[in-house]
Amino acid sequence: MSNRPRPAVLVDRLISKSKPARVQGLAALLLSAGLLLLPWLVKLDGKPHADWQQLLGRFHPLVVHLPIGLLVLVPALEIAGAWRPALREAIAFVLSLAFITSLGSLTFGYLLAYGSGEAGSTVTRHMWGGIALAVGIALCMLARPTWSSRTLPFAYPLLLTCTLLTLVWTAHEGGSITHGSNYLTKYLPASLKSLTLGNTTRVQPSNPMSFYTKQIHPIFDANCVSCHGESKTSGGLCLDSYDQLMRGGKDGAAIVPGNPDESRLLNRVTLPASHKQFMPAEGKPPLRAEEIAWIRAWIQQGASPTDATVAGISIPELQSDALLIPVGDYSALEPEIQQMEKSQGAKLMHVSGKPSDGLVLYTVDAARSFGDVQLEQFQNFAPYIVEAELGRTSVTNASFDTLAKFTHLRALHLEGTRVTGDGLAKLASLSQLTYLNLSSTQVTQTAVAPLASMENLHHLYLYDTPAKPTPDSESTQPIAKNPQ
Repeated sequence: MSNRPRPAVLVDRLISKSKPARVQGLAALLLSAGLLLLPWLVKLDGKPHADWQQLLGRFHPLVVHLPIGLLVLVPALEIAGAWRPALREAIAFVLSLAFITSLGSLTFGYLLAYGSGEAGSTVTRHMWGGIALAVGIALCMLARPTWSSRTLPFAYPLLLTCTLLTLVWTAHEGGSITHGSNYLTKYLPASLKSLTLGNTTRVQPSNPMSFYTKQIHPIFDANCVSCHGESKTSGGLCLDSYDQLMRGGKDGAAIVPGNPDESRLLNRVTLPASHKQFMPAEGKPPLRAEEIAWIRAWIQQGASPTDATVAGISIPELQSDALLIPVGDYSALEPEIQQMEKSQGAKLMHVSGKPSDGLVLYTVDAARSFGDVQLEQFQNFAPYIVEAELGRTSVTNASFDTLAKFTHLRALHLEGTRVTGDGLAKLASLSQLTYLNLSSTQVTQTAVAPLASMENLHHLYLYDTPAKPTPDSESTQPIAKNPQ
């Protein structure tokens, strides 16, 4: 006969023979069993509930870091305790705090998902990860005395390892809800990305040339699926595919073909930004007037998944990437570029591993400390920069003299800056510029008029500026000259 302990004997060994500890152990096991039943007792039905639940639930991102820090401290104390045994005396207390705070984090997280009506595969996995983590910590609390007494010498190290791995996986799922499922893998090399992601692809409509596929779905994909996708489905509404879009959510149909006024999705995106039901939510920018006009026209004409055109909407094809002019080899400047990447200010990022694909001037870390003088310092790299991220910096109209030297510039972000448009005509010489964002500046219609001669400027954004056109002019101008 095998000498392996039976399951009942293992449980008996995990629970100390002393009466207080035995009561605590049984309580921990019963609580763990209750946690495992929680998803069936309070089911995440994808329907919003009470506001007070959402209010309390929003403390989850704050509370969740407490059990993480405490649990990571446990193996550090165990290892250090091999040289300084006194450190191990605190581990039982740390585990207890980790268990209590994990219950608090789980409670707030459940209130957040249940109260706001969030569901989906990633939300479900994150929920189960939180439950498994709390149960794992409870089992570690019970198993540690048996490890110290050598009754079950392997149970505690094994449980602690599994619990730490559960912590990593649960944290990843939580990050995926906030940042997207590709947050950790987005910048992996292609070979590693293929191993990590496999051949997973998003379901596409049957007609890849339809107006829905080329214009409508990209709007939802960029602005909506982070909250209304397969991984996270708020209000039971999923916008990953046409079929799911037309299926609607808990509140009913999102799109009513032929009737824009009765289409809840269109109503939500046209509400005032301060309205409680305004979409996109969570502080995301509203859809552009152009995008709303496309959605409205598409719904008005039947919301077809296959029609290639919509009457009254004319969108020229953008320039093919194959026609982009290589920028040349900047390898000789690589030491300076690498030095910038280590700094905390503006830096140059590689578009790809091929030098001919160019560089991106990235200023997010520099914020308001980056102005016209700082921009001039990048003139040495001007022929190799294909995109300049200058949004919300301190650059002014004086920057146009420098930017005119960025001969391969294809995209320029100036939103939220102090430019007024004086000297903007100097950019007309940039023959490859296809994207220019001047939103939330003081540029005028007169200032942007010279840009009409730029044949390749397909995207000109003028949201929240004096140059923003009237709704009537927005719906009639072609996209190549269509300010947003």
